[in-house]
Amino acid sequence: MHSQRQCPSLKPLKILILQGLLAILSGCSGSPEKPSTGDPWAGITLPGLETTSSPQKIAGAPLKNQPQALENNDSRGPHEDRALTMTLLPRSVRDRAGWAEAIDTAFSHLGLPKSKENLCATMAVIEQESNFEADPRVRGLPRIVRDQMTKKIQHLGIPESVLTLALAVKSPTGETYAERIDHLKTENDLNILYRDMTAEIPLGRRLLEGHNPVRTGGPMQVSIKFAEAKVKETPYPYPSDRSIREELFSRRGGVYFGVAYLLDYPSAYDRMLYRFGDFNAGHYASRNAAFQATISRLTGSPIALDGDLLRYDGATIDDRPSETQQNVLTLAQELELTEATIREDLRQEKEPTFTSTALYTAVGRLAIEQGKPLAKAQLPEIRLQSPKITSGLTTAKFAQRVDERYQRCLGRGP
Repeated sequence: MHSQRQCPSLKPLKILILQGLLAILSGCSGSPEKPSTGDPWAGITLPGLETTSSPQKIAGAPLKNQPQALENNDSRGPHEDRALTMTLLPRSVRDRAGWAEAIDTAFSHLGLPKSKENLCATMAVIEQESNFEADPRVRGLPRIVRDQMTKKIQHLGIPESVLTLALAVKSPTGETYAERIDHLKTENDLNILYRDMTAEIPLGRRLLEGHNPVRTGGPMQVSIKFAEAKVKETPYPYPSDRSIREELFSRRGGVYFGVAYLLDYPSAYDRMLYRFGDFNAGHYASRNAAFQATISRLTGSPIALDGDLLRYDGATIDDRPSETQQNVLTLAQELELTEATIREDLRQEKEPTFTSTALYTAVGRLAIEQGKPLAKAQLPEIRLQSPKITSGLTTAKFAQRVDERYQRCLGRGP
């Protein structure tokens, strides 16, 4: 009788292959990226800012009032509010009642006035980002993912045959990972693919959740990092057993966090256009770009109007002085401020309090003295970089496109 030879388990090999594939996949994202910014909540995704904690479960909570974005003098009741929302929605929108409910719930929970302007701003962003699709399709996503993976392995010096072997591994659905990639249609599809891969590796969810390549999602393309932070500040209005990341890919979650990012912060802007700029480039980017433009005029030196007054390493302030900081320091004597005061005030660039600092006040005074008044806002000049973007889109163009939709919306209602 011949003894049967025991074959070694293939599981350790599969895990090793999956670990390598995850390392490659983490370097590519279907989400657009913009130059590094100090605002980790930017509507356009920021690389490398994902949380490393386990997915947080969420629960419903009572409504909580928040600072209002715009004054609201309306005395409409709930039914009139819903009627206005329904009226303002574009005619092409399917399931109008469902979208109106998601929008109205977000406004009620955040304590924001349901003014025509606020509602139209929300609808304009949704229309621009997803055309009212809760989980919008990304054209050519399989090609984007494969191209990014190929670039990553070439950069790492890994033979393409290794990638081919890794993608041939069977996934929990029964399809190979190569087949799963070929069938990708939305960012959530890519998110689920990564989730399934991490689930097959011991401690994968705990160790690799923070490297998920999908960093924005939903009908308003909001940063997952922002959503995870927002829910700690204001309880989420819907009871759910899903993670915040998963909720963001739903209509209700995507609209809620999108409205929060767009409107739930104070600003002195006189046009919604500048909130659209902030939605793309980060809160107060439009205000800061105007500040940069004034510093450039006062010094006679060109400055990139990107809305970042300091230099950042991810979300952390870099000790190296930025271009803006260097130019401001040359004005220290004229501003009658110490270098220490200037540096300290610049650190408030992502806060509403920046306009109350000695630096902002002194720059405004000097600008008036030289006949070059400091504007409250100016659209940032940022060229958006992403495998998804092939049209030379900039922050200014994005804001202007949204504003065009916003103006059309204002013409629809009473």
